[in-house]
Amino acid sequence: MADPGFVLAAWSGGVALAAGLVARWGRVGPGYMMLSGATSVLVGLATVFGDDAWASRVGIVLVGVAAALVSRVPRSWPLFVVGGLLISVQGALIADPLLALTATVALGGVTGEMLLGHWFLVDPRLPRWMLTVLAVIGIVGMTADLGVVILTTDAIDPWGFSAWVLLGLGITTILLMVAVIGAIRYPAYSGVMAATGLSYLAILTALATIFLGRYLGSGQMINLGIG
Repeated sequence: MADPGFVLAAWSGGVALAAGLVARWGRVGPGYMMLSGATSVLVGLATVFGDDAWASRVGIVLVGVAAALVSRVPRSWPLFVVGGLLISVQGALIADPLLALTATVALGGVTGEMLLGHWFLVDPRLPRWMLTVLAVIGIVGMTADLGVVILTTDAIDPWGFSAWVLLGLGITTILLMVAVIGAIRYPAYSGVMAATGLSYLAILTALATIFLGRYLGSGQMINLGIG
């Protein structure tokens, strides 16, 4: 469960799925899809090695093809969705499928919001509700992931120090995304800039939360020199 490949697969798959969702809304141009597709491929590239990496290999190829063809095939969003799902399946093959799902939703929502926030530099006229939806997806995914890890992982003492560290990181991620929603509501463009900056921090805390949860779940307790 503490395999970094699991986190990378969930992250890459989530980015691809978020890109497919945004493309389905039909409000962004091919540039955003190329950016999201390239991000998904780069993050997930390390997951294609190994004897059982068939799902990731096929998914990465589909996302790469979709990103390359998006300027000529505007409605290539299903390739992003199918590719993202396959990459996420790779995470499910490494760890529990439910944990793979929650990690994919959390990382996809947070990272998708950050990438779309950057794209507002190109087209400030984009509707802000898209950013809000992605932020809400990130909040839901992070909340679900925390609950599943703490309630179903026997190696984590619900009242122990490690559980409180995990909970603190997860709650910080959720609060950052709530702040993102608040910043988006600010009418000036600086609100979008603030939201994008906050989502950067949320990506770091979300990655730390997900990896720490799987690390503890594998039975490897962290020695912090306390007690």
